[in-house]
Amino acid sequence: MADNKSKTAKLTNKTAVRHSEQAKDKAHSRLSSESNGTSEGAAPNELSALEEAFRKFAVHGDTRASGKELHGKNWSKLCKDCCVIDGKNVTLTDVDIVFSKVKKKPCRAVTFDQFKEALGELAKKRFKDKPGEEAVEEIYKLIEGKSPIISGVTKAVASPTVSRLTDTSKFTGSHKERFDESGKGKGKAGREELVDMSGYVPGYKHAGTYAQKVKGSKPI
Repeated sequence: MADNKSKTAKLTNKTAVRHSEQAKDKAHSRLSSESNGTSEGAAPNELSALEEAFRKFAVHGDTRASGKELHGKNWSKLCKDCCVIDGKNVTLTDVDIVFSKVKKKPCRAVTFDQFKEALGELAKKRFKDKPGEEAVEEIYKLIEGKSPIISGVTKAVASPTVSRLTDTSKFTGSHKERFDESGKGKGKAGREELVDMSGYVPGYKHAGTYAQKVKGSKPI
């Protein structure tokens, strides 16, 4: 009986130790996931809308960029394109000062965490009438889901001069002969004077009329 009790006690102790170790492993896993910025049940590579916008601006104009760091030039563009700069509470100078403040001295770019720190600084200026957390949320909303605005694309402008020069119905002379009534080009036939080489005499204007003359003449 004593042996059975001791065996039961040992099994109970082993079970308790096993449960304790499993609990420790779960707690360690949870803390590790939180330190990496992910939560249990969420995809480890899933990006927030803010971080996705950060990466889009980070790689803008640089095919070798990894998307993990944002340079000063693209930081300024992000603030312009996402209307963080309003010209009143936040100016381009404010943006440059905050960028220099949050980045490390030897570096020329900021990480995502430093980026959020910079936005927190600008939120105080951009949304002065809101409490700290609400101001940060508002400035996040300006950026979330946004992409760099592509500029420098030239749009075609309708010009009456150009329209007049390209209107084939107003062409005269040899230029007019190059197009048919619908305005479609005739190709080679419109650029060269093609000579009819059929018959004994090339270019004879009365070709094909002989048979009609013979048919219409009366026998003598």
